Amino acid sequence: MTRATLADVLQRALAGGYALAGLVVQGWEDARAYVAAAEAEGLPVILQAGPGARAHMPITIFGAMFRHLAGAASVPVVAHLDHATTIAECREAIDCGFTSVMFDGSRLPLAENIARTAEIVKLAHAAGVSCEGELGFVGYAAGEASLRTDPAKAARFAAETGVDALAVSVGNVHLQTGPEAAIDLAALAAIMAETSVPLVLHGGSGVPPALRLQLARQTSVCKFNIGTELRQTFGTALRDSLADPARFDRIAILQATEAPLTQAARRILRGLV
Repeated sequence: MTRATLADVLQRALAGGYALAGLVVQGWEDARAYVAAAEAEGLPVILQAGPGARAHMPITIFGAMFRHLAGAASVPVVAHLDHATTIAECREAIDCGFTSVMFDGSRLPLAENIARTAEIVKLAHAAGVSCEGELGFVGYAAGEASLRTDPAKAARFAAETGVDALAVSVGNVHLQTGPEAAIDLAALAAIMAETSVPLVLHGGSGVPPALRLQLARQTSVCKFNIGTELRQTFGTALRDSLADPARFDRIAILQATEAPLTQAARRILRGLV
């Protein structure tokens, strides 16, 4: 198969009672490992380029890399721009082959978030691309505090923007290094009662695996963003690789991270179905 849109894969997940993983990519080795994991599990995968990675490597390089991997993959691959804050970023991503963009207007007043997200939805849909929005604010471990998503505002946001997926804040937190998030199931149920759009939980690394599966099967959460958990796997694998003093070649050092990343990603992917 080739590139898929976020709407393609999430609508199937919503109908099928399972969820998919949005895996945060920082380079070639992890991107290749995640596609290999998806192929081994026979599941779609969402490759995500976040702002930190884009500050390190141009978005056009991510676009080319994702296109290449998707073109050779046997499963659907979504090329997703994560946490864009300007229409220019979204337009550049669409122009270089991304099939999904996430506009993060979570720090904006509601009316402005709706207006700007709706503009990007219109741009994306005209190009055959999906758009994810965010309402409420998902905070950061040892950083900014979260602001919970208001169910009534979520209904308005989804209706007036036309987003294909909605990221919500219900106790999930970015950059947690252990499964310590306390998801407010009642708050999530209230949002579900007001919306029909597939929901997204950022900070998925902090959600215990058993709870991920429960939410995947019993709620409209169809996408979990996973970054920190896999970066920890990469860090451990890289230190192990560097422990061999005879190994000095950059390619050999980095290639040694791929098998552990593939195995970790396989566990995450199959843990949502």
